Amino acid sequence: MYIPKIDFEQVYRGTRPIAPRIPWDIGEPQPVLVALEAAGGFSGEVLDIGCGPGDNAAFLTTRGYHVTGLDSSPAGVTEARARAAGKGLDISFGQADATRLDGYEGRFDTVLDSALYHCLDEETRPAYLAALVRATRPGARLHILCFPDTVPENYPVPDRITEQSLRETVGQGWTITRLAQATYTTALTREDAADAVSRLAPDEPAPDFSALTTDERGRVVLPLWQLTALRA
Repeated sequence: MYIPKIDFEQVYRGTRPIAPRIPWDIGEPQPVLVALEAAGGFSGEVLDIGCGPGDNAAFLTTRGYHVTGLDSSPAGVTEARARAAGKGLDISFGQADATRLDGYEGRFDTVLDSALYHCLDEETRPAYLAALVRATRPGARLHILCFPDTVPENYPVPDRITEQSLRETVGQGWTITRLAQATYTTALTREDAADAVSRLAPDEPAPDFSALTTDERGRVVLPLWQLTALRA
């Protein structure tokens, strides 16, 4: 299903909602991130790229890491700063172009990309990965969480990434050490997801999402690639 390019600034400002609630804003860290941290997946200076409202960055900060959260949306950054301040957390948030990251050269030891990669055009992903190389130190780790091609065809996601595409594109500047299936918790119920289709693709038939997996709170849980790589 074709999904129009999302204007994240409008989404965060609420001027053009794409669903009854922001699909990726669950108000807490992604469970897969919590598991990654518990397994020792983070060290040193951490970059949360495409940080959105900052809940993942906040979690990592509470675990003792110095975190910088960057996003292309000023409204998203404003919300992230407000949430961090409300929790009494000292987190550096800023606006940046993820395909350039000017001014952040050689800064980070670990990078978290939680659902940004599949929002980028196929043509811009190499520039993005090259920017991450420039922004990191030798031996840095990169965690990419993105939607695979096993996400149901009629579910409204920006893109679906094949294993071959990940290996070919990420492998240009990074050495992949892990590529496994995981799950991603959304903020949407099945009904919310159907509503999102009607907003984003009004010419599409009404979808039947009754078979979608949900968690104990009724939130849709989607398949996910969990990729870890080292700077080549």
